[in-house]
Amino acid sequence: MISFMRVKTKQCNSKMCIICGIENPSSVKAPFYEMEDGSVMSIFEFKDYHQSYPGRTHGGLITAMLDELGLRSLWPLENTYGVTMEITTKFRRPVPYNQTLKGIGKVIKNMPRFVQSEAKICDLDENVLAEATIKYMKLPPEKIVSDYINTNAHNIFIRDNVTEIN
Repeated sequence: MISFMRVKTKQCNSKMCIICGIENPSSVKAPFYEMEDGSVMSIFEFKDYHQSYPGRTHGGLITAMLDELGLRSLWPLENTYGVTMEITTKFRRPVPYNQTLKGIGKVIKNMPRFVQSEAKICDLDENVLAEATIKYMKLPPEKIVSDYINTNAHNIFIRDNVTEIN
């Protein structure tokens, strides 16, 4: 039985990120949604130019998507950013491109200076294709990017009508 979960809010995209960048021609252009259970989800599609072997998405891009899901899962809990300190990725099955996929990220441990998240990428039949455990150091944006305050490259909101995800 397929159950639907309500979207609480949609998160912003950026201009040039390889995962969510709307102006980067190589980007996945993934949208991210904060869900009623506290997780973050994305419905997205890798493209053929994201491939490694024919029919398979490159493991580096799979890991990048898992990393993005993990950090974005912190945003509903507190208004902070962070940098990846450690990521352990497990590839369970080949991750196809040109096929709709679902990503899910959830915080499993939130400490004052660090956060640990879990993320996974599934096909629409709920088969786990790849998963990761990620540890981040929390940092304010101005410590990550110089001149952050004078750039609008990170907070681009694209309205859509997604209200639930199954």
